Amino acid sequence: MFNDTTSLRAHLATRRSGKARDMIAPGPDAATLHDIIALALRTPDHGKLAPWRIVTIAADQRAAFAALLKSAWVAENPGAAGLDLSALDQFAHQAPTLIVLLSTPVAGAKIPVWEQQLSAGAVGMNLLHAAHAHGFVGSWLTGWAAYSPDVTAAFGAGEGDRVVGYFFLGTAAKPLEERPRPDYDEVVAAWDI
Repeated sequence: MFNDTTSLRAHLATRRSGKARDMIAPGPDAATLHDIIALALRTPDHGKLAPWRIVTIAADQRAAFAALLKSAWVAENPGAAGLDLSALDQFAHQAPTLIVLLSTPVAGAKIPVWEQQLSAGAVGMNLLHAAHAHGFVGSWLTGWAAYSPDVTAAFGAGEGDRVVGYFFLGTAAKPLEERPRPDYDEVVAAWDI
């Protein structure tokens, strides 16, 4: 993918998230999506546990996903029935491609759960890098839908499993703007005893 270290540096320096609601077609086709996910799975994984799982939500399943979100929202928020839930429809239908990443720590493993969860987070970052390397923009979102027990259960999550995030992939409708980044000297320090 990268012919030299300059290309890799350029890739890392230009990767940025786009707003899912601003993504348009095309998104990755089936073969490209397979490659993006396969690249994302090349992540640090202490103990080779693969403590994560990926679920793709196809375009023809977006309405069912929206219905799940609405049902879960009403169940978790008494009195919400009859309210305008169009934001949940928008969430379910934005961007051409939608991937759900779950953290699925292996219970009883000698590898601490925290390390397993970090591995799942690394898969998430790799999804964004792989999408960018294929010329797509990505967005990693959480929000209420990532913490809802009803929504999480609908993805086959077991006890201790969590939604790491919803990954929206597509083409940027307009050029992405750079956002402020942390100041190096504010977040990096030399250890000195």
